[in-house]
Amino acid sequence: RLSILPAHLVITSTRMEMSQDACGIVCGVITWMLVFYAEFVVLFVMLLPSKNLTYSLVNGTVFNTLAFLALASHFRAMCTDPGAVPTGNATKEYIESLQLKPGQVVYKCPKCCSIKPDRAHHCSVCKRCIRKMDHHCPWVNNCVGENNQKFFVLFTMYIALISLHSLVMVVFHFLYCFEDDWTKCSSFSPPATVILLILLCFEALLFLIFTSVMFGTQVHSICTDETGIERLKGEQARWEKTSCWEAMKSAFGGPFSPSWLSPFSDLRCKRDPNDHVALPQGEIIEEDIIEIPLV
Repeated sequence: RLSILPAHLVITSTRMEMSQDACGIVCGVITWMLVFYAEFVVLFVMLLPSKNLTYSLVNGTVFNTLAFLALASHFRAMCTDPGAVPTGNATKEYIESLQLKPGQVVYKCPKCCSIKPDRAHHCSVCKRCIRKMDHHCPWVNNCVGENNQKFFVLFTMYIALISLHSLVMVVFHFLYCFEDDWTKCSSFSPPATVILLILLCFEALLFLIFTSVMFGTQVHSICTDETGIERLKGEQARWEKTSCWEAMKSAFGGPFSPSWLSPFSDLRCKRDPNDHVALPQGEIIEEDIIEIPLV
């Protein structure tokens, strides 16, 4: 027996919301600080002192564009509701409003007292159930779920790209400084230049590996239509899996277009008119498994 909620009655939201987890807030701030550090080294240590204007303009434009898109994607992943199920809706009145068929079964989350749709899981950090929750990521201070997975994928992709770009520029700058006078290849002293470049190289290499793995994991989860939690728990697929391409279109908000790469586009082309349906009030039921009685 499956927990089945009609799709048109599953309340969704794309409101801006941020977790109050202290660890997540610190990780989010650190993420922005690391990007700004890379920006500082790239601009003031490598590009502005360069004698090649074309090299500086091209690389500066590419790096700053990717950095802007990375931070915008991070902001959207951090502040977009990942698909939270309304808490405290496990009431008799709400279940009756779902108009379920006799014999169907619904499940109540004992922690947040919400009626759990299929494939929803409770997050102990956010203290709520999330639809198609993949995992809770402290780096975006939010869960990665149905509504914000696209932004998380874009964030990992753009961070990986700026990390790779930074590594390439560091290598070229070291070669340039070895061939030229170290006092002329940077606005800083040679020791300071070396330290700044080594720190950037270490940061870029670390995050290139980390975000590349995360990007690949997320794309794999989307293509297999299986979230990280479902894979970790070894849950059997009780849902009808979609093809890889259809799953990608669902995750990124429609048919392939340049908007797939934009953190400024919404996931859905059309708003669900039931997005802001008021929840029926009532007393929370005690049972965790509720079966609709046969007539």
